[in-house]
Amino acid sequence: MAFESLSDKLTEAFKRLRGKGRLTEADVKEAMREVKLALLEADVNFKVVKDFVRKVTERATGADVLESLSPAQMVIKIVNEELTALMGSENQKLNISSHSPSVVMLVGLQGAGKTTNGAKLAGLMRKQGKRPLLVACDVYRPAAIQQLETVGRQLDIPVFQMGQGDPVEIAKAGIEHAKKHGNDLVFLDTAGRLHIDEALMTELQNIKAAVNPAEILLVIDAMIGQDAVATAQAFDDALDITGVMLTKLDGDARGGAALSIKALTGKPIKFAGIGEKLDQIEPFHPDRMASRILGMGDVLTLIEKAEQNLDQKKAEEMAERLRQNRFTLTDYYDQLQQLKGMGSLQDIAGMIPGMDAKALSGANVDEKAMGRIEAIIQSMTPGERDNPAILNSSRKKRIAAGAGTSVVEINKLLKQFELMQQLVRQMSGNSKAMKRMKRGGRGGFGGLGNLFGGGGGRPYGF
Repeated sequence: MAFESLSDKLTEAFKRLRGKGRLTEADVKEAMREVKLALLEADVNFKVVKDFVRKVTERATGADVLESLSPAQMVIKIVNEELTALMGSENQKLNISSHSPSVVMLVGLQGAGKTTNGAKLAGLMRKQGKRPLLVACDVYRPAAIQQLETVGRQLDIPVFQMGQGDPVEIAKAGIEHAKKHGNDLVFLDTAGRLHIDEALMTELQNIKAAVNPAEILLVIDAMIGQDAVATAQAFDDALDITGVMLTKLDGDARGGAALSIKALTGKPIKFAGIGEKLDQIEPFHPDRMASRILGMGDVLTLIEKAEQNLDQKKAEEMAERLRQNRFTLTDYYDQLQQLKGMGSLQDIAGMIPGMDAKALSGANVDEKAMGRIEAIIQSMTPGERDNPAILNSSRKKRIAAGAGTSVVEINKLLKQFELMQQLVRQMSGNSKAMKRMKRGGRGGFGGLGNLFGGGGGRPYGF
């Protein structure tokens, strides 16, 4: 995950500060040297690093910090605030024109993920009540149009294309098509190049002049490091971009692009691609990202993911079943399915304050483990799921064969499930807890309360 190395280094630097009862200016400056090195290693622009360290040092060496009861916490708070300011302070929403359809022009170099992430963004906007249209203006890259049509079909979003024609005319015709068919948001998937050249910029400028987009969103691969800033500056000089979308933040990017682009171009990062799946895109919140970099979690994003992916009706039904002490393997399976929709377990762990995503690896929690459990439960009959006590040796052998696993794995799951049932019985006896679950619809096994609970304190009971 992006920022992982930076986060580790910053955590180590601040750990030394926490070990001191009182801080001196020398302590702060030593910590800031480590912060500076960590940022430079993360590919943050040198000028940005120099300015950042200067601001933090000035604030952190003030008397109100050094003489406070918890000076280390004050320093971390200052770093958090300055990181947030560095990335733009607050989330900037997509510019929407008052005249329909509103046009979003997607620009960027070839290979940045423009086509796929543009479609992801269209899908996100549709969830917010918009009626998007994707327009294929990349007439040069082989299979670009087919790729857009494929992702559009997967997301059930219409795609307008005219084949290998004039990109300017295609853009204009796409907007007319949107007007006639009730699409209020148009995404123009423009051509990219392997590098910036005059022909590319001229074409993009011509499209901009012809359609007057409300948003010119630059799509940048977070893994290209320092080059991301130069790319952003070049596109901004030519087109006056309105925002940036970072892609591949789920990879091993060092994160420097996110910490440099806003400071050097003044243009906000509005969205981030966080995975290969077509729903793995999210608004970029500088304050939340700063908290994640500093190992402080991101509870707000976690709650939003839960609200989007956890079925409210099922959560209420689950609360009622828990109240009646009726928790079965079918319920367990439903919970795993809903949690899978929230993304990878490591990403979820990184959003929980105090939870180290790496700790999950130590607990042997991975996507394959979840897959094995799902296969075992699916290989059971409805009666066996409702009453695992009837599982004798022959039944277990049949299930193991159907799931492609062993009887040992089945026994392990049943033991974990037994521990979970014990927890359910304890919860069902707690009337206050059950009332909170029923009222909120997201508590306990119906939502966040079950993300990393159960199974004797180990994540997911594994």
